[in-house]
Amino acid sequence: MTKVGKELLAELTGADTLGPFVSIMLNTHVAHQDVEKDQIKFKNFAKEAKKRFEKKYPAEDWNNYQTKLDAILADQSFWRSASKSVAVFVTAQDTWIHRLQIPIDDQYYVGDTPYVLGAIRNAQFNYTYYLLALNRDSMALYFVDNGQIHPVDLPEGAPVDVPTALGEEITGGNLNYRSQGGQNGAQEAAYHGVNAKDEEVEIDWKNYYQAVDTFLREDLDNAAGYPLYLFALPENQTMFKKYAKAPFFSTDAAVDSSPANISNGDWEKVIAEISKQLAEKEVAGYQKLLDKKFMDQLVDILPASKEGRVANLFIATSNLVDGFGEDPDTEYDRRQVLNTLVINTLKNGGEAHLLAQKDAPDEKSLTAILRY
Repeated sequence: MTKVGKELLAELTGADTLGPFVSIMLNTHVAHQDVEKDQIKFKNFAKEAKKRFEKKYPAEDWNNYQTKLDAILADQSFWRSASKSVAVFVTAQDTWIHRLQIPIDDQYYVGDTPYVLGAIRNAQFNYTYYLLALNRDSMALYFVDNGQIHPVDLPEGAPVDVPTALGEEITGGNLNYRSQGGQNGAQEAAYHGVNAKDEEVEIDWKNYYQAVDTFLREDLDNAAGYPLYLFALPENQTMFKKYAKAPFFSTDAAVDSSPANISNGDWEKVIAEISKQLAEKEVAGYQKLLDKKFMDQLVDILPASKEGRVANLFIATSNLVDGFGEDPDTEYDRRQVLNTLVINTLKNGGEAHLLAQKDAPDEKSLTAILRY
């Protein structure tokens, strides 16, 4: 699960966060005409939420909610986001805005608890990590969270290239080198100089990667221990692995190609490749959980979730009808029940997953792995 997703769910289900909640899920767009439609839909949801709120909570004051929703409507930066959808959670005291990287059903909910199924679905196979784009003679570091990639602002003196990292310690002496893609990006650096022997160049290669690893271990602020994956040619990955000692460096996923000439449009493919590899490992781990005691009937899982007995809750998307189907009221109630299961599980320290049925343990539509 992503860093931002964990933080959101922790706040929404925390003991200090009190309802009632108004939750609005909305697909978002960037074209001006579509943005206007999004704003109208949000405004209409707010009107309908007011009716439901005043009927369900006649003793509560709606004005605080209306003020917060109006502020969102008037916030142009909110409507300029390029995310696929957004989840908005409002209480009398607080507002949470969570950008989603998945399409969702446009919807609103009013209840004692927030509606978090959209956030749970967005968090599934969505990871937070560092990505080291590593060439033979240079590197760049990125932070990935909620499907978005951001360059890490490295301090002065960070080993961004060989001269910076090694200085006068370059074994080859006065090296002149240039980065080049070569055929399929296979040859990244061509070294030229009076002492550029193969063994000397390899020593510089080794020393440079050791300097990169030292920086990661000693200077990167990664108190949360987010994993670091490699984006590099296979031979560069092999060399780096020989000397990598950073405890958060992971070989669970990697992109086996050169980052030397990557364009902005290619980053989405890079992130997708990392997610695919990590998801495959995660799904394989789910199957092993069935060795523990579990339940797969709603009538049994609901009380167990209240009692804090559920360690892992798996809900297949087959339980949800796209567009709410032919009977929206029944689908609304079904989603509320599933949402209650999730809230109970999270409040008691468990984990909740919403995923395609093919990825669920034994492809069951609903499964609760029990603590006892």
